[in-house]
Amino acid sequence: MRYDLVIFDNDGVLVDSEPISNRLLAGYLTELGHPTSYEESLRDYMGGAMHRVHDLVLERTGRRLPENFDDVFHGRVFAAFERELEPVPGAVGVLEKLAADGVAYCVASSGSHERIRVGHRKAGLDRWFDDGRIFSSQDVGRGKPAPDLFLHAAARMGVAPERCAVIEDSPLGVQAAVAAGMDVYGFAAMTSAQKLAGATRLFADMGELADLLGT
Repeated sequence: MRYDLVIFDNDGVLVDSEPISNRLLAGYLTELGHPTSYEESLRDYMGGAMHRVHDLVLERTGRRLPENFDDVFHGRVFAAFERELEPVPGAVGVLEKLAADGVAYCVASSGSHERIRVGHRKAGLDRWFDDGRIFSSQDVGRGKPAPDLFLHAAARMGVAPERCAVIEDSPLGVQAAVAAGMDVYGFAAMTSAQKLAGATRLFADMGELADLLGT
């Protein structure tokens, strides 16, 4: 194994949540008078922390989102997760292989700790991630594309950045991993390969990842 730590993004990499959350985000922003299509939500917000939504809306319209925006949005998302959420095909197999080979891994997500845990529980991934393997943008000052979250995760796991591989499916996440000095494997399933062009390697089938990582 060429890496000492594999850092997974969560949404779209471990749990198939991006279609759900971006559909709901586009609908809620439109409902509040900020017309947004599903495609625009993917383009502007996929991979980013919630503060990015607030920042872009304020920048573009001069209007702030309601104070309870995050709570209402997450309530809708969690309810939809209970109905619809599934693990990304192949994700369980990768986790099984890393665990069997004794390779350290963790998740570093723009989502809140609550969102990560709710998603993992519904998708059946919670047994793979104890508290010591879960890192959120809530833990650092700046979310992706800043490198802070990935550097924080590596430091907490006791691994140098150059010994880490990041698994990402968003341009913001790829930028963050590159800025952190880590190799990044771009998961081009929902996102086009062109938008992940900064990645060290690209792949479209999660079942291929273990071989790509050299396990």
